[in-house]
Amino acid sequence: KPAQSYIALISTAILSSPEKKLLLSDIYQWIMDNYPYFKNKEKSWRNSVRHNLSLNECFVKAGRSDNGKGHFWAIHPANLEDFAKGDYHRRR
Repeated sequence: KPAQSYIALISTAILSSPEKKLLLSDIYQWIMDNYPYFKNKEKSWRNSVRHNLSLNECFVKAGRSDNGKGHFWAIHPANLEDFAKGDYHRRR
């Protein structure tokens, strides 16, 4: 199991994308591609990803997808610099 928090996993996935935003399905895929631990696990970890995206102020919706199915998720501008440096501590 990865030592990183879900906030760290999600942020790293988002920061790895050229546009610095990803759809939920792309976040799932990035986590599975980079952490094989999640590939064969129950799907319950996906609930944790959704929970973190919707309840933490450090993540914001960044528009709807082109096909209208789902939203892009991005890192709140106030957290972007710290997260880019690998500091995932939440601040108000």
